[in-house]
Amino acid sequence: MSVQAISALPRRNVKAASRRGSLRWLPYMILGLGAVLMIFPFLWMVSTSLKEPQHIFTLGLFSTTITWNNYIEVFTKSPFSTWLLNSLIVAAITTVSVCFFDSIIGYVLAKFQFHGKKLIFIGILSTLMVPTEMLIIPWYILSVKLNWVDTYWGILFPGLISAFGIFLMKQFMESVPEDLLDAARMDGMSEWGILFKIAVPLVQPALATLFILSFLGNWNAFIWPLIVSMTEERMTVPVGLSFFSSELKDTAGWVLIMTGACVSVVPLILVFLIFQKQIIRGVALTGIK
Repeated sequence: MSVQAISALPRRNVKAASRRGSLRWLPYMILGLGAVLMIFPFLWMVSTSLKEPQHIFTLGLFSTTITWNNYIEVFTKSPFSTWLLNSLIVAAITTVSVCFFDSIIGYVLAKFQFHGKKLIFIGILSTLMVPTEMLIIPWYILSVKLNWVDTYWGILFPGLISAFGIFLMKQFMESVPEDLLDAARMDGMSEWGILFKIAVPLVQPALATLFILSFLGNWNAFIWPLIVSMTEERMTVPVGLSFFSSELKDTAGWVLIMTGACVSVVPLILVFLIFQKQIIRGVALTGIK
């Protein structure tokens, strides 16, 4: 090998290392761009809620004059506090119901042997392929016959049990060691005690994931509450925001919609911050499963 070739080797290594170093930042640049695109609508929503109605279509996120009167008008011009309370009641009850019943059903399907178990599980999974829009008419007929129209029960009952939650809890319940459950049975513990004192604590990340997904889904539900709610006293937040867009035709309507959306996001952020570690762990374990 010539002297020039030997001297050129370090230069090639340096160029290859610098090329790899520049490519190392490429994923971070792509993720950063995606983060900006994701957070920009949220920033625009917040900035619009702090603007005067005549300034909402001006360029720039934040105007020179910031006003908090829009948040006061949201609660004074509409029963927004009632809508928040309704959404909180619906989301809380349905979430607790989903976590409770789906844990029981998932435990039974994972740890008990009986005839027709696979058929039942396939039937539960098959409901995930049915669009929600196809179920609205049967739900409404049932609500009319039971006098549940414009009531909390009418809004609640479609979300009390989740097929996805049953699938999720079954998959995680299967990872609970059988020897641990048999030892508890030998000590005289009942099946209810085994479920809530041994099995459920071991699948806590999955339960936290189910909790946040159920809370988000029921908090943001729109189509069914819109159909079954007949008065403002039973409207939830998403339905109430659509009320703003239908009643107010000027730019003030857009300001109130953005302001109400900002207020409605606060409970979701709080729930995520409380269960953040469990959610991330549960999602990671779900991918492993």
